[in-house]
Amino acid sequence: MSQIHVTTKINGDETEFLCEPEDTLLDVLRDRLGLTGAKEGCGTGDCGACSVTVDDRLVCSCLMLGAEAEGREIATIEGMADGEVLHPLQRKFIEHAALQCGICTPGILVAAKSLLENNPDPSEEEARYWLAGNLCRCTGYDKIIRAVMDAAAEMRGEIANDPDDSLRRAS
Repeated sequence: MSQIHVTTKINGDETEFLCEPEDTLLDVLRDRLGLTGAKEGCGTGDCGACSVTVDDRLVCSCLMLGAEAEGREIATIEGMADGEVLHPLQRKFIEHAALQCGICTPGILVAAKSLLENNPDPSEEEARYWLAGNLCRCTGYDKIIRAVMDAAAEMRGEIANDPDDSLRRAS
């Protein structure tokens, strides 16, 4: 079979790649483009570790073919921070110790960002429902939900963020 040429936008950057017809978007992101934040946890769309957004819609990249990215806009965990400054969700996950092994964390962060873009003031029940497709075996979910709710409040301006205390992304 011949490879398929795909032109897309990933994390705001125009990107072109070649892929096999059977390559998943997750395969392309990790193996061809070096974007290793999304992880393969199950390969069946049940765990959420491979979550990305495609045209602002949350998807499991293990269930989407790489060729389907043609002309679409994809956002991954690698595009979440603003340069060296972490996104409020990333900071709150650190502050609330809402991460441990790191397998699920990128997918949960992408899903939580999608939630807050769709609903900037979710109830705890809405946040739990939205994140139900993301499985975590290490932290339990309370710390994750606390971090998401705290980030939502900060992003709405209800909690002041001290820029001098802002966590920076490790170099």
